[in-house]
Amino acid sequence: MNDKNDTGRIVEVFNGSRWEAELVKGLLESSDIIAEVKDGLMSSIAPYISPTVSVMVNEDQYEQAMEIIRDRDKKDE
Repeated sequence: MNDKNDTGRIVEVFNGSRWEAELVKGLLESSDIIAEVKDGLMSSIAPYISPTVSVMVNEDQYEQAMEIIRDRDKKDE
């Protein structure tokens, strides 16, 4: 996502706890989707204040990422 040639927008595909976001990021990356975990400044200073973080992907990979996340959620039911 930090590629200088990339002009696409970055969008959120997941919001939750840090450990769950890291799992989602790993799942997406195993499917060749570039993902990053984004958190606010406060969560890195005091994680108990801001317990949620976001997983972000390039907009052009949004649908593929959401399908993977939905499939993951179905398996957890």
